[in-house]
Amino acid sequence: MARDFEGKKIVVIGGASGIGFKTAEDVVAEGGSAVIVGRPGRKLDDAAAHLSRSGSAWSIAADLTDWDQVVEAQKHLAANHSDATLLVNSAGLVRLKPFLDHEVADYDSYHDLNRATFFLTQTIVRGMIAGGQGGAIVNVGAMWAHQALAVTPSSAFSMAKASLHALTHNLAIELAGEGIRVNAVAPAVTNTPHFDWIPADERDATLRQMAGLHPLGRVGTAQDLASAITFLLSSASSWTTGAILNVDGGVMAGRN
Repeated sequence: MARDFEGKKIVVIGGASGIGFKTAEDVVAEGGSAVIVGRPGRKLDDAAAHLSRSGSAWSIAADLTDWDQVVEAQKHLAANHSDATLLVNSAGLVRLKPFLDHEVADYDSYHDLNRATFFLTQTIVRGMIAGGQGGAIVNVGAMWAHQALAVTPSSAFSMAKASLHALTHNLAIELAGEGIRVNAVAPAVTNTPHFDWIPADERDATLRQMAGLHPLGRVGTAQDLASAITFLLSSASSWTTGAILNVDGGVMAGRN
């Protein structure tokens, strides 16, 4: 399968860890360069330093729930990285709690992330169109946007990810004429830092319990998703746009 990231630049929103970081790492390993956008702190700095050991990489520090910081990130991307032709929207959070337990702050955190994703994508797309070379975008959605599970109450999370799926379909249609493909992946339970909110002494046991939901018998890894994402970014999927690819251990096919 052809992988043609040599000389290409990827922007990864939410690229300091997990699926986003692994995708950036894979693109850089194949000759591309990466810009990772994430919350200010050591995790972002360490991720950029790690990527820089294999190729060209930059970081943009921004709390995506702070609109002023999002605007500054937009300005930085437009001024310095308008040549990017690949984009992955991997920023997210997971707070599995019953509908009646949600507070306004919970809802707002999802809304703010989607707003940041929407307008940062707009900034990158402007650069893609101006460059005239087309591009590829992959949004990280979720299996929960398709199907609710009683064991993982996730009304706000599902609502946010369903919005990303809808954005994927709309942008695929709007941007096709510019040679920009837009797809998404929909993972089920994936062992990434998104589950760090679970107390450390409970996390492994929780993930082992969740493994049984998947017909393939395990939860996903960041590499599982990164492999699917790089396929959708590559010329191997050049006739694919508007797709929501289930990378979920078989959950949507049928649960154990």
